[in-house]
Amino acid sequence: MSYRFALIGCGRIAARHAEHIRSQGRLVAVCDVLPERAALFGRQFGAVAYTSFQDLLKKEEIDIVTVCTPNGCHAGQAIQSLRSGRHVLCEKPMSISVRDGLQMIDAASGSGKKLFVVKQNRYNPPVQEARKLLLAGKLGKILSFQINCFWNRTEAYYKDSWRGTKNMDGGILFTQFSHFTDLLYWFLGDIKEVSGFRANYLHRDCIEFEDTGTANIVMHNGAIGNIHYTINSHKQNMEGSFTFFGERGTLKIGGQYLNEIDYFSVENEERPVLESGKPANQYGHYQGSMSNHHIVYQELIKSLDDPDHQFMEAAEALKSIEIIEKIYSASPFVL
Repeated sequence: MSYRFALIGCGRIAARHAEHIRSQGRLVAVCDVLPERAALFGRQFGAVAYTSFQDLLKKEEIDIVTVCTPNGCHAGQAIQSLRSGRHVLCEKPMSISVRDGLQMIDAASGSGKKLFVVKQNRYNPPVQEARKLLLAGKLGKILSFQINCFWNRTEAYYKDSWRGTKNMDGGILFTQFSHFTDLLYWFLGDIKEVSGFRANYLHRDCIEFEDTGTANIVMHNGAIGNIHYTINSHKQNMEGSFTFFGERGTLKIGGQYLNEIDYFSVENEERPVLESGKPANQYGHYQGSMSNHHIVYQELIKSLDDPDHQFMEAAEALKSIEIIEKIYSASPFVL
């Protein structure tokens, strides 16, 4: 079956989605509140352009809505799409509150349609290798872990934008680093206890939340660890990493965006030789995560064609939102 897609939001990440939609199905319609941007995007990808999301849902025959709008819009637009009888693929984060995420899940359940969430970092070759080693118990019991999220976002990134606002952005754990909280759950399970601190040192004039935070975490499996996250790395992204200390091994996957194995020492295991991953998404003056959206769309189609195929559905994606809320609620501002 060739699936018909609509794409909502024609911003930075939308072009990458459109390219992969065309390779897996047909992009029928696009929508953006800025008429000129919607029109340009529609011409570029051969789709009907709309400025009204509701009009698009009423007029177009589509199977799947891809949501690429600001974070705070995800829940409402996904719910409307599901209730109109369409499947939804939502960019991360699925929502900026657990409450909204639960409403999205309820809408999917009530409509009988699927709600998927983009988590492309799960397909990074080093991430896949770490997951395989953990599932096989090669590192033994995980004793502790360290997550480093050291990226750069300038005032120009936030200028004249929804970014940096509490109601549309939510915080840097949502917009920049939700992939890391997703992987924390995917690798080690759920959080039992957390305490932390937050501060806004260099972005007080352009964002309404922290630019730096730390959190000490106790997992249900007994492991203890820390996440240190900031957008104050000087001039460029520095590191996105996850280090595991186990009974039988130590592993660090890192690079700027979890794209390399930085350290490998595991009993009776040779350092793996990994296939080359995709380059980072380029957004002008900064980079995003590794570009694995082609795999996301392949997995999406497989899941719709085969009900037994497992892909990132909303109930699992909600775990990263729960973890972020726990960290924020336990992390007072010190500055």
